[in-house]
Amino acid sequence: MSGTSTAHGARDHARAMGGTVVETMPTLPASSWPAPPKGVAAADLTWAEVVGGGNYTNKVVARGTSIRLTDLAGDACAHVLLFNADQPWERLNVADTVKVPWQAYLGAGHPLLSDQGRVLATVLADSSGHHDALCGTSSRQRNEERYGDGEAQGPSPAGRELLLLGALKHGLGARDVPPSLSFFQGVRVGADGALAFTGSAGAGASVLLRAELPLVVLIANVPHPLDPRTAYLCTSLEVLAWRGAPTAPGDPLWTATPEGERAFRNTADYASARDIV
Repeated sequence: MSGTSTAHGARDHARAMGGTVVETMPTLPASSWPAPPKGVAAADLTWAEVVGGGNYTNKVVARGTSIRLTDLAGDACAHVLLFNADQPWERLNVADTVKVPWQAYLGAGHPLLSDQGRVLATVLADSSGHHDALCGTSSRQRNEERYGDGEAQGPSPAGRELLLLGALKHGLGARDVPPSLSFFQGVRVGADGALAFTGSAGAGASVLLRAELPLVVLIANVPHPLDPRTAYLCTSLEVLAWRGAPTAPGDPLWTATPEGERAFRNTADYASARDIV
């Protein structure tokens, strides 16, 4: 018997794969990432990963962490969920995320809110402008209708199935997975109320988020549910994160709107009471 049919053969095969570049495998330690963002010390990197199309990732990050998502080839679509890492029943609420800032289109300065009136994260910078807070991610049933399969381990996994896998790794289940935000594939609302898919801004676009509380971050990189193309097309997403500080009272983001300031004050009060730096 040879190959991977024996324990020794499987071991030798696995060791022979050393050095092979595999998407959706984080760089460990993150500080060994070859190209830290400008102005960021390698030692401050806490997450470095390339997520292939049809894959997902997850991470717990500290309050103040900067998280940069980059659409490497122009066809990534990052479906993002955020949970309070200390109390994961508090999670991203898309309705409040568009209601509190009076803006349905995501961009720089946009707070991402929970249903507790607190800011989980803030969009600090955005070179894409092609995002969506209206449609959520793809479902297994819809992918089966469009592509013939929607299972997490299949050839065309649905975003919700992958987010469920990520949630399970943090003790969460199907009831805990709410609608997500989508970055790098845009949707706009027409005068008649119809949703129009605007696609990608192209390769190299990035979004920078700041964690305002300790977060569980779940990301599924799959085609947008309104993508009209018949093929399952999704390219790689780069995820980099590094240590930093949360938004403070002197930051213009804090007082950008009365509603946003109240949400930031709620967040700071919660962090202070729990002694979260």
